[in-house]
Amino acid sequence: MFGIGFPELVVVAFVAILVFGPDKLPDLARQAAGLVRRGRSIANNVRDELRAELGPEYADLELTDLDPRRIVARQVREAVLAAEAADAAELAPRPLGAGELPPYDIDAT
Repeated sequence: MFGIGFPELVVVAFVAILVFGPDKLPDLARQAAGLVRRGRSIANNVRDELRAELGPEYADLELTDLDPRRIVARQVREAVLAAEAADAAELAPRPLGAGELPPYDIDAT
C-alpha cells in the first residue's frame, strides 16, 4: 500500500489523533472513503468512455495497459518469445526426403 508498512501506519494514525482529535477522526475517515469511492468511479467512467470511443477491438482495455513500462515490457516479452519460437522452429528435426541420408558427423563418433 504505497510502500507504507504497519509501523508507519500506526505513526500516521497517532499523529492524526493528536492533530484532529478523536471526535473528528471518524468524520474525516468517512470523507476520505467517499473521496476514494468518487475517484474510483471517475476512473471507471474514463475507462468505459475510452472503450466506447476506441471501438470493439479494444473492448478488453484496462487503464494499466496504457502504462509505458507495461507497454515496453509486453513488447520485449513478445519479441523474446518470437525469437525463441523461431530458434525452436529452426532447430526442429525435419523429415528426410526420398533417398536422402541422415546427417552423420564422423568426428562425433
